[in-house]
Amino acid sequence: MKILVVGAGLFGAVSARELALKGHTIHVIDKRDHIAGNIYTKEVEGIQVHQYGAHIFHTVNKRVWDYVQQFAEFNRYTNEVVANYKDELYNLPFNMNTFNKMWGVITPDEAQAKIEEQRAVLKGKKPENLEEQAISLIGTDIYNKLVKDYTAKQWGRDPKELPAFIIRRLPVRLTFDNNYFNDPYQGIPIGGYTQIVEKMLDQPNISVQLNTDFFEKRDQYLQDYDKVIFTGMIDQFFDYKFGELEYRSLRFETETLDKDNYQGNAVINYTDADTKFTRIIEHKFFEFGAGNKGKTVITHEYPQDWSRGVEPYYPVNNQENNHLFKKYREYANAEFPNVAFGGRLGMYRYYNMDQVIAAALQFVETNDMFK
Repeated sequence: MKILVVGAGLFGAVSARELALKGHTIHVIDKRDHIAGNIYTKEVEGIQVHQYGAHIFHTVNKRVWDYVQQFAEFNRYTNEVVANYKDELYNLPFNMNTFNKMWGVITPDEAQAKIEEQRAVLKGKKPENLEEQAISLIGTDIYNKLVKDYTAKQWGRDPKELPAFIIRRLPVRLTFDNNYFNDPYQGIPIGGYTQIVEKMLDQPNISVQLNTDFFEKRDQYLQDYDKVIFTGMIDQFFDYKFGELEYRSLRFETETLDKDNYQGNAVINYTDADTKFTRIIEHKFFEFGAGNKGKTVITHEYPQDWSRGVEPYYPVNNQENNHLFKKYREYANAEFPNVAFGGRLGMYRYYNMDQVIAAALQFVETNDMFK
């Protein structure tokens, strides 16, 4: 078959590669001037700069880990985040280092007792929103300093207005383990992420065209190709027929500094309300300080509202939006059987990188469109 893939990010690239290996002819288009979507990395001063925010690959899925190893060698980077609250520094995820700094407790029993004491404000109530869920997990002090304002900045709304599930899996440990992820497989590709997508798309029956907007020739594309895999916003595909889904966006300010070390860690979150950005990324520490001597690259990350024309980064999966997405899905299945939707925006779901790869592999293997 002749297949068009809209979007050269992870979902599009994995799908394109696997379908090409099955003998199909694939044409990939992307509106940006580069491949790799939001995992795009670019070398600056010998440093692999994550152009669209920090991306740490981690997974429990050995099949996905083995799959991605084909395309790059990964280092042993461990994500150990630091939180800055008005110049007080705390370890994330919440662990004994955090509890000791916050309360002066020494033992796990003391930390647990302090959390129990503070969660009593809920009076046994089942958490119904993010604020209540967070307090039930880590108490009021840590919630107020390290969660409340950071979450409000990130989502653009009061935590009381956000569903509890967003923070339900928040890591809380009564150990001195600063590793943010429990996943057995974790690391950063040596030489950056872009090479992974380059190798995925390096097949004789895959062609790639950048700086190309699908919507400029939408009807022509739908006519010219047997199948279309669309990884953009599903509501935009249908010209917002049933209304706009909600997304959050991000703005990045990246600069090169004439010093070897700006903050001493790859990621530091800023959790107070007065600081308008959510985090500073120092890219060289993803590869253990690699890069040109006397140079470092940092990025300030600012959350912002999404509106048409602004780049969407992740969905707002509340009940109202999920209901609207279901309406779009049902319409797509009924009226556009030759179009498949994938990725974060096409499936309106927050995916980690490993989940995108797993979803794309399953999509190619099980979708009746390609049989």
